[in-house]
Amino acid sequence: MPDRLSALDASFLYLEQPTTPMHVGAVSIFRRPRSGFDYERLLRLIEQRIGLVPRYRQKVRHIPGGLARPVWVDDQDFDLSYHVRRSALPKPGTDRALHDLIARLMSRPLDHTRPLWEMYLVEGLESGRIAMLTKTHQALVDGVRAIDIAQLILDVSPTPRTDVGEAWRPRKEPSRARLVRDAVFESWSTPSAVMDNARAAVGDAAATAGKVVDVVEQVAAVIKTATSRAPGSPLNVSVSAQRRFAVARTKLDSYRLVRARHGCTVNDVVLAVVSGAMRNWLLSRGEPLSGSSTVRAMVPLSVRADSTDHAVLDGTSGNRVSSFLVDLPVGEASAVMRLHQITHQMRVHAESGRSVGAETLVKLGGFAPPTLHALGARAASGFSKRIFNLVVTNVPGPQVPLYAAGATMLEMFPVVPLAKGQALSIGLTSYDGGVYYGFNADRDAMGDVELLAGMIAESLDELVGAAG
Repeated sequence: MPDRLSALDASFLYLEQPTTPMHVGAVSIFRRPRSGFDYERLLRLIEQRIGLVPRYRQKVRHIPGGLARPVWVDDQDFDLSYHVRRSALPKPGTDRALHDLIARLMSRPLDHTRPLWEMYLVEGLESGRIAMLTKTHQALVDGVRAIDIAQLILDVSPTPRTDVGEAWRPRKEPSRARLVRDAVFESWSTPSAVMDNARAAVGDAAATAGKVVDVVEQVAAVIKTATSRAPGSPLNVSVSAQRRFAVARTKLDSYRLVRARHGCTVNDVVLAVVSGAMRNWLLSRGEPLSGSSTVRAMVPLSVRADSTDHAVLDGTSGNRVSSFLVDLPVGEASAVMRLHQITHQMRVHAESGRSVGAETLVKLGGFAPPTLHALGARAASGFSKRIFNLVVTNVPGPQVPLYAAGATMLEMFPVVPLAKGQALSIGLTSYDGGVYYGFNADRDAMGDVELLAGMIAESLDELVGAAG
């Protein structure tokens, strides 16, 4: 019997719209090795390892009449060169040109008639660098049966490891009659599911939204402050189908310095930095701020799952991703007071005894951040725009260099998808001494997203200066 999508996985297919594609991305910058690195070399690397995640050669097949959730089936015509593509920047290959390309590529929905992922090799960057962009649908990455493709190709040594998956022969695709028969058989044990699936299949938005809330609660903690509406913000608007992308680069030692001075966590410092940048950005727009003004962030965090939890695991036994609401104090003029207010809010989570430390996350097999960013986006996608203003995902990564077929990875920037009514998502990953921010923004609502990205370093400098 084909592998049926979980209710959560299927919800991301049902909710996808032209203005809110449900794929998560990662942009990695590499130094080209002396031995060279080209498209054919990348193809060989992925072809060698794709067998480790069979889901990347499967596509979604819908059930006639919406009698049951869709199933995963092997793609009989799987074409690796369709999914792995190449592009090149015009000279001089600036970062700005790369960011414009990323924005255009991330704006395009994935082809639902094929496996739900793409990878782009981007050549022509300044200083002989190359970039890789991955796009992976949230229905695909669950952290257990499928991780992000970016995690698959990286090694801790310039010499690639030799592990390969099993030889692959696509299984015959089930007929329409077989799909209907299986769905009818399953409906005998769960008859209520038939009506739910039928409503979702014909586009009953209310039924689908309710279903998403139910299943997302399996991977997101109950939010105590969710009964109150998020404060008004220019971040909550009707979004277009087009995006802008910007980045910020900072040093991990700066966050550690502030942490040591104030007895907080690196994540507290990150949220204080975002708060300061958001404050300056709002002031640059002439937005009125009072001492109590806030911007509410949805912050997915890894937690230890209770034995009674029924949650999607993030790749380590006993851990899951939960979402917490944090009111960023953008009305507070003092950087130190902003940090203290955030630390107080986050202490509730820390004292629950379920927090998963950065060292635990870094010990995940391979390069975990792309997968954990995807899980964080999943955990936030089902909540109403009325209760938060933006998503901030922060995933610690390894502090040693990583490689892809001998090419050294220099930087890694997440691209977290926008939810309906959300003009901005911020993802950041620490890696090899740096902290790298990726800003995914609506093109029409956030024409000044690069200005906001530039304010990250200013906000961090303010905290470092206050720490002496």
